[in-house]
Amino acid sequence: MAQVLEFKLPDLGEGLTEAEIVRWLVEVGDVVAVDQPVVEVETAKAMVEVPCPYGGVVTARFGEEGTELPVGAPLLTVAVGAPAPGGAVEGSGQGAAAPGRETEGSGNVLVGYGTSEAPSRRRRVRPAAPTAPAAPAASTASTAPTAPVRQEPASSEPSTAPADPNRAGARNGNHEGPVPVISPLVRRLARENGLDLRELHGSGPDGLILRADVEYALRAASAQGRVAAAPTATPAPASAVTPATAPAAQAKAGPSGIRTPLKGVRGAVADKLSRSRREIPDATCWVDADATELMRARTAMNAAGGPKISLLALLARICTAALARFPELNSTVDMEAREVVQLDHVHLGFAAQTERGLVVPVVRDAHARDAESLSAEFARLTEAARAGRLTPAELTGGTFTLNNYGVFGVDGSTPIINHPEAAMLGVGRIIPKPWVHEGELAVRQVVELSLTFDHRVCDGGTAGGFLRYVADCVEQPAVLLRTL
Repeated sequence: MAQVLEFKLPDLGEGLTEAEIVRWLVEVGDVVAVDQPVVEVETAKAMVEVPCPYGGVVTARFGEEGTELPVGAPLLTVAVGAPAPGGAVEGSGQGAAAPGRETEGSGNVLVGYGTSEAPSRRRRVRPAAPTAPAAPAASTASTAPTAPVRQEPASSEPSTAPADPNRAGARNGNHEGPVPVISPLVRRLARENGLDLRELHGSGPDGLILRADVEYALRAASAQGRVAAAPTATPAPASAVTPATAPAAQAKAGPSGIRTPLKGVRGAVADKLSRSRREIPDATCWVDADATELMRARTAMNAAGGPKISLLALLARICTAALARFPELNSTVDMEAREVVQLDHVHLGFAAQTERGLVVPVVRDAHARDAESLSAEFARLTEAARAGRLTPAELTGGTFTLNNYGVFGVDGSTPIINHPEAAMLGVGRIIPKPWVHEGELAVRQVVELSLTFDHRVCDGGTAGGFLRYVADCVEQPAVLLRTL
């Protein structure tokens, strides 16, 4: 007899609360092995292949490609130990469930899941079409659930509840699983206004609750005088919001035109930049520098043989030397403790534009690398960014960011600090300009440098000293010899 196990979207780490299904790697009816990747998802940080901790036959998938699911929502179900038509157990190798070993699972984990011991309770196999949202509800209502699924009395569900409680949340608070919401901001909006998300019918794909759904519910409840300030107050009635009425409210709420959801990388960038502007009192200073000697030094280094040294690597080396002199800019602010935390390592982020949007890969321990090592790491991370292969760990943990916007053909900018860092150095394009050199007018390679800094960690004198040192190193690379 087959045991049907439900595999839910695991916690992918770094505080991520949802992921978008990009591509299914298996079909219903396929045999999967333990730890075999079954779906490719896109988080706000990176593209990730999610491995399944169970081996057996896929009986159902939940969510179409392009659907955004919250952490903890069902991904698929697997029949472990299901007999094949010929009488043998389907699957092979570690994917097959041998007799007497039905409770064994994967030792593999992402974050927050792993199956050193599979659930011991059983469920009957129920037919399910691929990505059919009603399949999990039918099996949940009519069979004993496995350990990851909480069983609810059938009589507790009102007639207006959706077929799948994991899609839009069970009504009247009977279901304790995650409610699919498009972003944490929507959850906060509902919480601050005392609105129970389990009372809403989401108008998004598979019952996903959108910001428009919450806003419409609040407007409807406000009109009826039923919105209270406390979270324990009676929320808006579920019948007030339906998939049919919420889009109409959304259309009335704003101007017509092309609407692009702020999700994935674009949503993460929007959230981080907004937070930076809200929390950080930033200031910007800038200076023009003669980069002629730096360009000549790079040409000489590459002519000497060996791996090529990139201009970004030389600028990064200058940054780490400057941070050694002005460590206040390699800091973060802990507002709860009201302390400035000066960091003892430099994890250098650099802005990279990709087809998925702007990402900031991080070079770990940049202060301990030479120009050749920095060049190699920049090249590796840039290629991974363009291919969408960066991991969440490679996109977080930066302490200072270098932004070379000169590649876009612009001279200057006022960068927004990459929260929770304290500063960002911007580098414009390097172009021939008239310049007074050794008392005479000459054509030189000139670059504009800008530094945006958190005014809480230092004053203008420190920021100006940092930027002036960077400019001196650009104009006279030999200055770096003092720190090598």
